[in-house]
Amino acid sequence: MFDIQFSWIEWVGFIAALVYLYFSVNQKIWLWPMGIITSAFYMAVFYDARLYADMALQVYYLVVSISGWIMWKSRQDEECRTKTTIIKVNNVMAGKLFFAFVILYGVLAYLLINIPPLLNVEASDLPYWDAFTTAASFVATWMLAKKMIDQWIVWVVVDFVAMGMYVYKGLYVTAILFFIYTIIAVWGYFSWLQDYKKQTSVA
Repeated sequence: MFDIQFSWIEWVGFIAALVYLYFSVNQKIWLWPMGIITSAFYMAVFYDARLYADMALQVYYLVVSISGWIMWKSRQDEECRTKTTIIKVNNVMAGKLFFAFVILYGVLAYLLINIPPLLNVEASDLPYWDAFTTAASFVATWMLAKKMIDQWIVWVVVDFVAMGMYVYKGLYVTAILFFIYTIIAVWGYFSWLQDYKKQTSVA
């Protein structure tokens, strides 16, 4: 209903997201302020598309962008480096992260199905897929704030699924963005892996 208005909002979010992704792959701390800008615009886009979990996820991104900015800066100062060190997830942490994902998925799916009728708003579209990408994104964003290399693997899955979801919803600009995200998430993993190997060899 707000085609002209929301098209430019989606485009601004698209451009900000690409800049965010560039900074993320290159481990630049400026990824966090760009994340704030991206989230602000995509809150409006996802509300209009009735992807309420994705909209709520943008609020989470805002909070994590602020805390991630603080964490990265603090670790840089402590380590006296321009880049913070990369962490690899061990089996125990992987189990905890998977458990967190399952809980988040169940809660989000339940809320997306049951809350809209109570608030007298339009039903959430694609609630199970919306819950899946949102729950996994919650986990991956927390991993990014901790600078865990394995977050890129999670993003490959999330971005690929989200791309299909946005094509279905007619958000073609955003679908292109997530196609790019999928490719760059693979690139990001191998880029970080090189730095991780250098890090461990020096250690």
